Amino acid sequence: MSLSHGDIGCLLGPSGCGKSTALRAIAGFHAVSEGSISLNSQQISSPEHMVVPEKRNIGMVFQDYALFPHLTVFENIGFGLHKLNKTSRKLRIDRLLDLVHLTPLKNKYPHELSGGQQQRVALARSLAPEPALVLLDEPFSNLDTELRRKLSIEVRNILKELEISGILVTHDQLEAFAVSDFVGVIENKAISQWDTPFNLYHKPATPFIAKFIGQGSFLPGTMLTRKSIRCELGDITGNRAYPWPNGSRVKLLIRPDDIIFSSDSKIKARVTGKTFAGITTLYELKLDSGQLIKSSLPSHRDFQIDDTITIDLVTDHLIVFEQNN
Repeated sequence: MSLSHGDIGCLLGPSGCGKSTALRAIAGFHAVSEGSISLNSQQISSPEHMVVPEKRNIGMVFQDYALFPHLTVFENIGFGLHKLNKTSRKLRIDRLLDLVHLTPLKNKYPHELSGGQQQRVALARSLAPEPALVLLDEPFSNLDTELRRKLSIEVRNILKELEISGILVTHDQLEAFAVSDFVGVIENKAISQWDTPFNLYHKPATPFIAKFIGQGSFLPGTMLTRKSIRCELGDITGNRAYPWPNGSRVKLLIRPDDIIFSSDSKIKARVTGKTFAGITTLYELKLDSGQLIKSSLPSHRDFQIDDTITIDLVTDHLIVFEQNN
């Protein structure tokens, strides 16, 4: 993978896939046995050569914040600025305090701060030496859902304002999409697609990515033409052409927002599960064949487990893979 100056990238994948290990290798905490890592055209890691972490000009924000408990907010942010004179050091710390909205709390200690405030201190400290790159290792995992969403947008805005590149590691795809310009999905210990969030969602390169991004399900089908498919939900024509001949067995990606309730439809499904999410309810539905799909419907439609409902498929963007893929 590669990043241009000022871009924000993300390594996304399930727990244990190796994304944090990759991040620590970039930081210089792990040696590499193959390949190489370069920053601003200078090689910083290879099997034969390794620049020590403190010489890499890389900042890091840890999952547990790693703040010094005996130092104030001001002192924590300025910890790595001992080479600056007193005036320059204060100016830089004050600017960062303003940027992360912590000026009123600059004399507080970490134990006096909320989780979100501690995370802002950790980010400001990583930015203080003006690094070429900032690494963020699941930085929002200890925060509640609403604060995670808010902070992820704040972090993106701060990095963009300072024109500092960043690499985020997370297993939360919404977080990855909110922060990043490019996302790499790790599959079988390798990046199987490095792309924009839009392309990952609408043009997934593998069935794993298609299912991992957006809670997708697969239905078996048969190619009628290069742009149309017959499946249990009917004959569907989309806006993408595929290279396989007519009659090829394929699997069609169905996402929850593709399935709608329709009183006029003849397609029936039984409700086998439901998750209320406020504005919407996510239903698990079983078709006559036994195939399971998901549907995200407005929550005012309150179907119950074992209800039989009529549904329709509404999509003009087909995502299809060969059956043996």
